[in-house]
Amino acid sequence: FWPVCLGLCLAALLALPAWAESSLGQANITPATTMKEIRANPSIQGSGLYTYVHTWERDCEKLQHNHDDETLEEVVGSASAPSCAAGLNCLVENYNAGIRVTYKLYTPEEIAAKPSRDHAEMYYFPAEQPGAKYAVVLSGNALVYSGELRGGVSTAWELHEQGYAVFALRYRIGKEAGEDAPLDDLGRAIQFITAHAADFGVQTEGYALLGYSSGGQIAGVFGSAEKGWQKYGVPKPGALLLAYPINDFTIAKPIYCALMDVDDWMQEHYYDYALSNLIAPGYPPVFLWYGKSDRTLKLFGFEQQGPALQKALEADSIPYEEKVYEKAGHGIGIGLGTEAEGWLAEAGKFWRQVTS
Repeated sequence: FWPVCLGLCLAALLALPAWAESSLGQANITPATTMKEIRANPSIQGSGLYTYVHTWERDCEKLQHNHDDETLEEVVGSASAPSCAAGLNCLVENYNAGIRVTYKLYTPEEIAAKPSRDHAEMYYFPAEQPGAKYAVVLSGNALVYSGELRGGVSTAWELHEQGYAVFALRYRIGKEAGEDAPLDDLGRAIQFITAHAADFGVQTEGYALLGYSSGGQIAGVFGSAEKGWQKYGVPKPGALLLAYPINDFTIAKPIYCALMDVDDWMQEHYYDYALSNLIAPGYPPVFLWYGKSDRTLKLFGFEQQGPALQKALEADSIPYEEKVYEKAGHGIGIGLGTEAEGWLAEAGKFWRQVTS
């Protein structure tokens, strides 16, 4: 009896590593991998990364799989797909190595008081070496679009390759973005990173906020001492890296107010601020780029976007670098294969120069 029991126990112990390994996913994601395959990867599932395109997809059974049969490239676009695939593989490897990826920004008690806070989280991509500077990435959103893959993961990979640590932020959008929720989410993220800098292996000073489109507007508001970083009691950003940012939401303000803050329309909110009006001495250095062919910026009034922001930076002698491309559309992210390809390397160089 005992020899049989010992034999079974020994067999179970020998099988344990193989069982544990089989519960982890492989880092074999490519631009041609389908979203269904990505979401079925045990390590992607375990990491907690939000892999959907719209805010409601993961929580709505009828719409949950409407992008499952599309490839990663079809979902994020060819200009970001290679970097996004590399970033997802990096995330899988980190998770398999025991590194925690997802961090909720609010306590269970805070979430119980306001359930929308459960959607506020950040995804951690550590640097290769401790003591690195870090960036927080804010993707664009267009009210319902959730850009954690196109903006967050792809950018995290590119900055990781430059030696930085990265936190891709999932902030509240759409109907959940009332009462300045996106600013609160960003403020809470910086507070959390600052408090746990030693655990994350990052410096508390000299960090960058990298924002795409409307995420760039949020990052720009946070760069204001009065409206942003000082209000939340955190260090001033070392640099703002803004990709086709919205400078002025004037044309959309009535829609935003009706959707988010109809009961509080007398108060100013983050989308009420034009970044060019917030620029003042002491504002963080800015790297800015956009394309002349950007239809979204034209919709909002092209001259009131990048050009107005550049003039304000120049007027207040804020260190900045501007790239204006003839043909670079909205939402191209990393911009591989476009006229804007390489912008993130230039942005990283600018960040190093202004924080050295």
